[in-house]
Amino acid sequence: MNHFSPAADDLLTVAGRTFHSRLLTGTGKYKDFDETRRATEAAGAQIVTLAIRRVNIGQDASQPNLLDALPPDRFTLLPNTAGCYTADDAVRTCRLARELLDGHNLVKLEVLGDERTLYPDVVQTLAAAEKLVADGFDVMVYTSDDPILARRLEEIGCAAIMPLAAPIGSGLGIQNRYNLLEIVENAKVPVIVDAGVGTASDAAIAMELGCDGVLMNTAIAGAKDPVLMAHAMKLAVEAGRAAFRAGRIPRKRFASASSPVDGLVG
Repeated sequence: MNHFSPAADDLLTVAGRTFHSRLLTGTGKYKDFDETRRATEAAGAQIVTLAIRRVNIGQDASQPNLLDALPPDRFTLLPNTAGCYTADDAVRTCRLARELLDGHNLVKLEVLGDERTLYPDVVQTLAAAEKLVADGFDVMVYTSDDPILARRLEEIGCAAIMPLAAPIGSGLGIQNRYNLLEIVENAKVPVIVDAGVGTASDAAIAMELGCDGVLMNTAIAGAKDPVLMAHAMKLAVEAGRAAFRAGRIPRKRFASASSPVDGLVG
């Protein structure tokens, strides 16, 4: 029996790096680094994001090191600026990451504007993005689902636009698919949904809209069985991508027969 597999050349390209997996995962909120590793492997993720201000990657030699569970020779590390509320703080954090990771330039920028909702401060995000791009960083940027802002961040030189689907950790799913669609249709860099995914169907919808990938943490780490949920998310992202490439049928108000009625016997 022949088993269908997605095209080998359907790759995600970010800042000149190519990846087979379009599911990016976080490393926080797991019970330990072993569960982090098992969930990451079940997700098939190749890019993993980590909060430099919260996770030990060598800053404290007496504590477990995330890099032992997710070695850089197997995974592309994406240091992020989680917990930063100013552009200057975010820039300092990225420079620290580059120092700790021997010149690593791929970073995820997020500058928060509100502690309750964790919505991005778009003014500070723009300021930080300009400084980081000028400093030689490849910036994947968390932002609101504003198409105009997404265009501006791309013009600055960001390597990927990462609009929220809903507030971080909310699990509310895709709340404004029309804004996401507008961003996707106009972007020349990858668009990766970041924040708000709650279950597999949310991830599939994001991919069916034409997004290039999905980043998630809470939806997996907070599940009753994180490793099984990671596997579900992997399948959902692959299914959504395949459906987008295949091209869905138009929506119609009325049914149409699956088989033609012309030429029926009798």
